Amino acid sequence: MSTQEIADKLVAFCREGKFNEAYSLYAQDAVSVEMPGMPNEMTQGLDNILEGFKQWGESIQETHGGSVGDPVVVGNHFAVAMTSDVTFKDGNRMNMEEICLYQVGDGKIKKVSYHYDTSAMC
Repeated sequence: MSTQEIADKLVAFCREGKFNEAYSLYAQDAVSVEMPGMPNEMTQGLDNILEGFKQWGESIQETHGGSVGDPVVVGNHFAVAMTSDVTFKDGNRMNMEEICLYQVGDGKIKKVSYHYDTSAMC
């Protein structure tokens, strides 16, 4: 698949809430990078990325909304703006906006890095 095809599939899956299908676009040796100082700052390997996503999901009490923008593709990279508005099980509500930057190689997502205001996490 081309970078554009992967970007379009990822966006469609995320918009439909089909996260398992979205993660099927990742390479087994993919790397996920959060903002410096955040939990799971660097996660290597698809199994570990999936475990982190599972933990994130289990910490959420209620989802109020969110959005997934259209991908911007340049070479073997693409960026997608995403938002999420959730209440965690501890009662804290967070409305987060982020840019997700993906790197594609050999027809799979090899790396993703998330860029957001860490003060939204407090």
